[in-house]
This record gives sequence, C-alpha cells and structure tokens, in this order.
Amino acid sequence: MIIEYIGVKEINGSLIVLDGVKKASFEETVTLRLENGTERSGRIVQMEGERVVIQVFEGTHGLSLDNTRTRLKGRPVEMPLSPELLGRIFDGVGRPIDGLGELFPVTRRDVNGSAINPVSRVYPRNFIETGISSIDCMMTLIRGQKLPIFSGSGMKHNELAAQIVRQAKIADKAGADFAVVFAAMGVTNDVADYFRRSFEDSGVLGRVAMFLNLSNDPIVERILTPRCALTAAEYLAFDLNMHILVIMTDMTSYAEACREFSASKGEIPGRKGFPGYLYSDLASLYERAGMIKGSTGSVTQIPILTMPNDDITHPVPDLTGYITEGQIVLDRSLDNSGIYPPVSVLPSLSRLMKDGIGEGFTRADHAAVSNQLFASYAKVQDARSLASVIGEEELSPNDKKLLEFGRLFDEQYINQGANENRSIDQTLDLGWRLLSTLPKEELDRVDDKTLEEHYHPETAFGVPEPSAAPPAQPAESPADPQNP
Repeated sequence: MIIEYIGVKEINGSLIVLDGVKKASFEETVTLRLENGTERSGRIVQMEGERVVIQVFEGTHGLSLDNTRTRLKGRPVEMPLSPELLGRIFDGVGRPIDGLGELFPVTRRDVNGSAINPVSRVYPRNFIETGISSIDCMMTLIRGQKLPIFSGSGMKHNELAAQIVRQAKIADKAGADFAVVFAAMGVTNDVADYFRRSFEDSGVLGRVAMFLNLSNDPIVERILTPRCALTAAEYLAFDLNMHILVIMTDMTSYAEACREFSASKGEIPGRKGFPGYLYSDLASLYERAGMIKGSTGSVTQIPILTMPNDDITHPVPDLTGYITEGQIVLDRSLDNSGIYPPVSVLPSLSRLMKDGIGEGFTRADHAAVSNQLFASYAKVQDARSLASVIGEEELSPNDKKLLEFGRLFDEQYINQGANENRSIDQTLDLGWRLLSTLPKEELDRVDDKTLEEHYHPETAFGVPEPSAAPPAQPAESPADPQNP
C-alpha cells in the first residue's frame, strides 16, 4: 500500500519536515508533488521517531505547507548503470545533459556504495602513466591508489586535470580497458565548458564519463555528485573489469556544501564550521578506490582540492592527507613564474610508488633517479637560502652547480607544455641529463653500477653539441737552409 502525506510541517532552506511518518528509512528517496502538478525528488536525511527531515533536490521554492503531497519510494538514491556510461555527460545526480537521450540501465546501484571487505582488497601495483614528468618519476600514480592534488585558488589545477584525462594510460596489455570518470563540483559554466571542449577536441570523450555540478546547482546535488561518479566507476571496474581513473574537482566545494547542509540541520559545528563527521564523510568517498579479489579491474582516484589561503593545515587538505596515500602539492611561486604544472616536489609524495615502479613496471633505474632528484633538489633549497644571505658570488663551486641544477630542474623538468606528453623513458632519460650536470661524487643515492650505466656528463644540459671538425690545413714544409 502506497501512502501519501499531504502538507509539510516546516520549510527551512532546501529542507522540509514531516510529522507522523511511519516505517521510513534513512537515505530513502521521496517524490513530492506540488500544487501545479510538477514533481520534485528528495531524500530523508534525518529521523527522530516519526518526525523526518527531507532534503529536496531541486530546492523548496514554490512548495506549499498545506497541499504538497509526499510519497516515500522505499529505496535509496540509485544510479542507473550501463556500459553506455562512457562518452556521456551527466549532471550532479546522474541525469544525462548531453542531449543524447536517457541511459538504458542494465542495473541500478545505491550511490552510497557497499562496504569492501578489507580481506578482499588486492594490494595496488603497477602504475598509471600521466605523461607528466614530475608526477610519473617522483610521485608515481599507482593503479588502485588515491593520490590527491592540493592546489590554491586561481592556480592551474583545472588545466592539469584536463591534461591528465587526455594523456593518462596504463602501460601493459590491459590498456585497452582503461577509462576515466570525471566529476566536477561547484564549477562555473565557463569551467564546465572548458572541460567539455577539451575532451571533445582531443578525442578522448569516448572513454570519459563526465559528471558536472555547476555552482548555481542545489548543494544536495553537489553532495551526491562524487557518490554518483564513484558508483559508475565501481560498476565499470568491478562488473566490466576495466581500469578506471576517477578525477574529482573540487573537493573543497564538496566540503563546503556539507558544511552548509550541516548548518541547515542545526548540527554542532566542528573546526572552521565544518561538521564533526567530515573525516568519516571524506573517508567514505576516498576508500572506494582500490582493487578487489575476483575482478581484474581497479578504481584509482585523483581528488583535487583548493586550499583556502594556500593553507595546507585547513581541515579539508588536512583530513584528506590522513586518508589518502600521499599528495601532489602545487606551488604558487612556481605558478607565478610561469612554470606549468607548478608541482612543488619536496612536500609531494606517493606512498605506494615503491611497489609499482622498477623492473617489470617502469624501468630498473626509476627508483634511483627519483631518490637522487629528491636529494639533490633538497640541497638546492639549502644553497638558495645561503645565497640569499651571503650572495651567489660567495658560494662554493659545488653550491653554484646546485643552483644551476635547480634552475634547470624547474625550467626543463617540472615545466612542460599543456599538450606535451612525455613517455616514462623520456622522463627518466631527462632526469639523468639533469643529474649529469652535477659532479659524480654528489650523486650519493645511486649505486656505482647504475651510475656507470647512466651518468654521462657529455649529454648533460649546458654541454655544447659537438661541432664538425675544421678542415685539415696542409703542413708547412721546413725552410730550406740553402734557399731561405
């Protein structure tokens, strides 16, 4: 028997309150019919006995306290799923907005996902090649990992996200089963159009499923957007055995939507007004990455978040860093100097890269190059600090070489074009060219055998190309003492 509840008790922002509701369930979806005959959707977000709080997806404008009819559906928010997801563009709650018609679902899944038994998880191995040297060499993205990008307002994280979508691939024979799920939350219309055009013009839209939540969309859609995207990714990975890379931007917009929603429910705020359960809420998203037994597919996550005032101790990056396996930090000073992507190497790391690089995955010398570049660049920072005190002219010859190495590292290694796609071999060879500018005795993180094979000062940056030998001049004959 279907029961309709006529009228509502309260309306507060995007929330309505009903009394006397029996046998309701948390997260259950509802349908609201307005006086003019139109319908809206919502979900139950709070329960106190027979009193329920419903969040209305499309907002509460036009609702009547007396004549609104509410019907409970008896199921949670579900995402229709099909292999046709790829190449399609959806709004924040999974409705197609690309004009290609409705999706014909093979199945429907709860957008909150289902818990993965930790015993069923497979340890992440093998890497995903992004074509970006600083990431591929020094903070390698491993298949099944969650590796966030910490950015700042106005920096080029959108361009970086688009480049990763265009260039990302996996190197082994399973590469044909690789796809990307892209979720944008709280973005403006011009940013959404940028992503759409970028994927269409580069021809990768056919292997991308896009979820776009605009800044003027209701916040409830923003809260559901990453869940819908991850539900689609899990279906493609664990049902269709594909390798899925999920890019979510901007997680700060998502967290701020959670803060606004929490305040509207009257919950006690935590640090900087965010709800006290923000950690577990973010974990419920990030922990949906990984690989599981019984499926050859994987879900890899790159959440992107902007740090307010570039503060890495802000609750969103702070909590994200606890949950994820490393981070890629973008630096504003590099961005201001025109270097793209402005990856700050020293505070960035990938905690799982040690098990997904080396012989059989990338190249045998990968770990040695990465470790030595990190160590040498750390010395560069000391040399720069010293130069700022005593002047560059007073530095020792080795410190001057370190300064030159740091300049080349920023300009030639970190810096690359937005459409430049470097293979892992090109990236590692470029690293050796940089290291070859330093004296051999300075390379203390590489064993002698690897040094002998790859250290070639004649190929280093700044060494002039060998020019053609000048034509030989005929030798002058010695003067004849009889005929001076």
